[in-house]
Amino acid sequence: MSDATAVDRFDVDLFVIGGGSGGVRAARIAAGYGARVQLAEEYRVGGTCVIRGCVPKKLMVYAGRFADEFEDAAGFGWSVEPPRFDWAVLKRNRDAEVTRLEGIYATNLMRAGVDVVSDRAVIEDAHTVRLVRTGKTVRARHILIAVGAHPVKEPPIPGGELGITSNEVFELETRPERILIVGGGYIAVEFAGIFAALGCRTTLLHRGDRLLRGFDAEIRDALGQAYARRMDLRLERTLERLDREADGIRATLSDGASLVVDQVLVATGRRPNVQGLGLERVGITLDAAGAIPVDRFSQTAVPSIFAVGDVTNRAALTPIAIREGHAFADTVFGGKPWAVDHDLIPTAVFSTPEIGVVGHNEDVARALYGEIDVYEARFRPMKATLSGREERVLMKVVVARESDRVVGVHVLGHDAGEIIQAVAIAVTMGATKADFDRTIAVHPTAGEELVTLRTPLAVKRPEGVG
Repeated sequence: MSDATAVDRFDVDLFVIGGGSGGVRAARIAAGYGARVQLAEEYRVGGTCVIRGCVPKKLMVYAGRFADEFEDAAGFGWSVEPPRFDWAVLKRNRDAEVTRLEGIYATNLMRAGVDVVSDRAVIEDAHTVRLVRTGKTVRARHILIAVGAHPVKEPPIPGGELGITSNEVFELETRPERILIVGGGYIAVEFAGIFAALGCRTTLLHRGDRLLRGFDAEIRDALGQAYARRMDLRLERTLERLDREADGIRATLSDGASLVVDQVLVATGRRPNVQGLGLERVGITLDAAGAIPVDRFSQTAVPSIFAVGDVTNRAALTPIAIREGHAFADTVFGGKPWAVDHDLIPTAVFSTPEIGVVGHNEDVARALYGEIDVYEARFRPMKATLSGREERVLMKVVVARESDRVVGVHVLGHDAGEIIQAVAIAVTMGATKADFDRTIAVHPTAGEELVTLRTPLAVKRPEGVG
C-alpha cells in the first residue's frame, strides 16, 4: 500500500476527545508537528481548570484575602472605612475573565490549525469516533481521550439532592449567609477558606481527624488550627441527611447535632468522565477507581488510543495533564519520546493560610530512603508583628541522610505556592541540603528560612518503634 493510500484511510491523524488543559496542549503540539488534528468539546474549551476550577477559584481566593488586608492595614497606620463586599461584582468580573480565557484557548487552537468541533464524541472502534449531535463519524490514526473528571456527592444520603458541587458553586447568584462544606481535600479546604473570608458563616465538616489526607502531618495540624480560628471546623463526623425547611436546609450530622444553612457544598471526591464514552466497544477495561489504565506513555490497551489527565487518575492536577498531553504529542508525532515523572510533583493548596509542597512527607521519605533528617522552622511572619494577626508560618525540609538530597519541602504561610514553585526547581534538579546551605538568604523574607536551617530536629521514630 502506498503512503498516499495509507493516509487516505484516515480523516485526521489525531482526534482529541475533550478540550481541557491536557487535550488542548496535545492538540496544539501535534498540529505543530504537521499532524491533521480535530478536537471535540461538548461544553466549553478550557476544561475544569479554566471554566469551573482553579482559575475562577483562585480569583475568589484573592477576593477573600482582601478582608485580611483591610483588617491588617490599621497596624500600619492606614485608616480604612468599613469595607463592603459585593458578590454580584465579583461574579460578573470573574465570569468575564473566564470567558476571555476561553476565547484565548479557542484562538490558540485555531491558529495552530486544529479543527475544533462543538459536540460530544464517542468511540466506535479503535480508529473511529462518532459525533453525537451530527451523527458524523471521523476516522483517526490516533485517538486521545482527555475528558477529565466530574464531582460526585458521595456517599449518597437522604436529601442529598439539596447539596451542590464545585460545578454549581460558580453559578450562585448571591452569597450564602450560612454554608456547610463537606470534605477534607483540596476543593473543600479552599472553598471553606473562600466563603469564611467573604463573610459567610462557614462550617467545614470532615470525616477524618485531620484535613488534607496525604500531606505532611504537621502541616495538616497547623492548617486545622488556623481553620478552627476562622470557621466552625468539625472533624470526625459525617453528614447523615439534608432536609428542606422554611428558613434553609437542615443538615443532620453523625453525632446527632444539626445546623440550618443556606447552601451545602459537597466536595467529597471526583470521578473520571468515562460514562457513555464507548470504551467497552474497544475492550478498554476501567481500573478499580473507574479510570482508564495507561502505560507511562499514556497508551491504553488499544495501541491507537491514548488518555491523559484526570480520566487516568494518575495525578489529578492541571499541570500534570498539560505535561502528559505534551509528552504524548512529542512521543507520537514529534519523534521525541519521553514520559512524565509522577514521583516528584509540586503542588499548592490555596487555603488561607496557603500550603505549598514538593516531594515527600516524613513517612513516605522514611519508607523510601530509610534514615532522614528533618529541619523545621515555625515563626510569626514579619507583617503580623504590626498587624497583630494571630498568624504563623511553618516550613519543613526533609533530607535523605545518606545522600544529603532534599526529598521534601513543605510550606504553610503567605505565598506558599509562589515559594514552592521556585524551590521545586532545585528539588527537581536533585539539590542537596549542602546546596541549600550555601545559598545566600534574601533578607528579610519568609523564604530565607529554607536556606538558613542548620540543625535537624531530634530523630523521629516511626510509630511503634522504641
